[in-house]
Amino acid sequence: MASTLRIAPGALALLSLSGCGYFDSREAHRAQIAMIGMTSNDLQACAGLPSSTKVLNDTTQIYQYTAKMNLPTASDSTIIPVQQILNMTQVTLGGAGTTCTAVIRLDHERVSEVHYAGDDDEIIGSDGICSIITRGCARQPEASMRKVSGGPFGPVSAFHSPRAPNQSTTATYNKQSGETVPNYTDKSEPVIVPRP
Repeated sequence: MASTLRIAPGALALLSLSGCGYFDSREAHRAQIAMIGMTSNDLQACAGLPSSTKVLNDTTQIYQYTAKMNLPTASDSTIIPVQQILNMTQVTLGGAGTTCTAVIRLDHERVSEVHYAGDDDEIIGSDGICSIITRGCARQPEASMRKVSGGPFGPVSAFHSPRAPNQSTTATYNKQSGETVPNYTDKSEPVIVPRP
């Protein structure tokens, strides 16, 4: 009986976090590490066909995936205004997101970066809505995905995305941008100037 009483608060805390998006956020951020290096064929096999694609140069493409989650509504009773309490909680704590756009850079037909955009935060954590895009890859990992280990204190956070990996010059520059550099110091010159 005593051991059950010690486990109950921890189980209750985990249950409350699950309803607020904590684990969805961790899963979305884990995918930003695990998907790096996977082939475009494996990406499409587990995440589906992208909603749009853009060829940046001979070696680089952008795949864009968009997803929308419907927020559940609760019916109010005359005694307990459940929906009003939910609305006030979302306004106070934030996180009533419903849409995510995953922007995935492919370099030489392999995933080199995964970014999230949109109104994609749940009450606890960031980018939690985006887990619906990467869920197929997380539940049944493809052979070209990286294994991301670590428990609750591992390399993945629910509150911020992992650092983006360094990119090859072919993935970040084309001929025109390679001939120019940004000018941040001389206010009399344009912000983009020819490479010295």
